Amino acid sequence: MRTLDWITLTVCFWIFSAMALAHEGHEQPAPATTTTTTSAAPAPAKGTHDAKTWFTDTPLLDQHGDVQRFYSDALHNRVVLLNVIFTSCNDACPLITRKLKEVRELLGDKADGITFISLTSDPLRDTPAVLKAYTLKQGADDPHWLFLTGDKAQMDLVLGRIGQIVPTPEQHSTQLIVGDVANKRWSKIRPDAPAAAIAQRLQLLTMPVAGR
Repeated sequence: MRTLDWITLTVCFWIFSAMALAHEGHEQPAPATTTTTTSAAPAPAKGTHDAKTWFTDTPLLDQHGDVQRFYSDALHNRVVLLNVIFTSCNDACPLITRKLKEVRELLGDKADGITFISLTSDPLRDTPAVLKAYTLKQGADDPHWLFLTGDKAQMDLVLGRIGQIVPTPEQHSTQLIVGDVANKRWSKIRPDAPAAAIAQRLQLLTMPVAGR
């Protein structure tokens, strides 16, 4: 049997994510009983032929004001961790950002091969300068950690493609999404999972895939 088409897997994952995670709210979840969930892949979706088309190459701005095309620059051939934040949040977002900082510390020298991507759900207020100040405040000023913003239409498009349709900034999901983009391996992780468990999952994604 042929390997399922990349986009079949990816599209189905994001559809599942949108149903499971949208409108989760901004409260901290109860303690996790499992750390990851692997996506399923039902019937092929029509009309999308490659990852770049699906994720889009929407030009966004990072915390330094540099343009980052969402697929070509941020995702392509990388092992990534995606999450959504907004900088005026006073509860879950800074706690999760600090957790992810701990994850990067636990990864040690492997951290340079893994890109963290924090997307804002509040692009009207979260300019590159505001995101930069947030990274400094949270100790997350790392060359392999992108904090991305854009105009509202750009962010709505990108967030929608990762299952994050957010009527208000506060309604984004706090779930973490990890992926080995080149090998089409994606998982969700609850943000209250231990930092060591998140780091271990990311390390597994950096390992070569058997038979490839």
